[in-house]
Amino acid sequence: MSDVNYKEIAWNGLWKNNAGIVALLGLCPLLAVSTTVVNAVGLGVATVMVMIFSNGAVSLVRNHVPREIRIPVYILIIAVLVTMIDLSMNAFIQPLYLVLGIFVPLIVVNCNVLGRAEAFASKNTLFPSMFDGFMVGFGLLLTLAALGAMREILGKGTLLSGIDLAFGESTKSWVITIIPDYHGFLLAVLPPGAFIGLGLLIAGKNWLDQRKASRVVSAPMAVPAT
Repeated sequence: MSDVNYKEIAWNGLWKNNAGIVALLGLCPLLAVSTTVVNAVGLGVATVMVMIFSNGAVSLVRNHVPREIRIPVYILIIAVLVTMIDLSMNAFIQPLYLVLGIFVPLIVVNCNVLGRAEAFASKNTLFPSMFDGFMVGFGLLLTLAALGAMREILGKGTLLSGIDLAFGESTKSWVITIIPDYHGFLLAVLPPGAFIGLGLLIAGKNWLDQRKASRVVSAPMAVPAT
């Protein structure tokens, strides 16, 4: 692809084809770890890193890998990167790593990662591919953060609960109490709450898109000057 539209890449990754609320890919970790903002963002950042570097690596080797074995090669690249992220998290932020559990290694089989490697990175040069990986990953991160915030506020009445898992005991004071003396809403932190929250996010996006489309249709057409 000779002419790369970075604005379109960003818009597709963040909104138009958002991985979490449009493409609906990678729903297992999206729904499982989004009980708090910290858990959601932790997995989101790991996914973003994998997508950036996997897209970059695939772009570099795309002309040297026979088409017949490209998928196994892409998966191998992704697996190596996920292993590096997995070991790094275990070494430096082990408490959060233990909470995220199996969902960090499962990034290997995340459809978003392999899908962007095949659909975009295998056809484009290095920097557009890395940018695409970043924007698609960041779009998923924003969805994770929004869902995590929604569930944490409704479920616990707080934000940033568990921040000490990533940054140490001294950051416990960073937790924000949104609803004082709140006894919690169990449904929000259970799996059904994740489905309901994701459904609300999808409905909100569709409503905004329809509202924008209706404004475009109802806007008066400019009359050409004579």
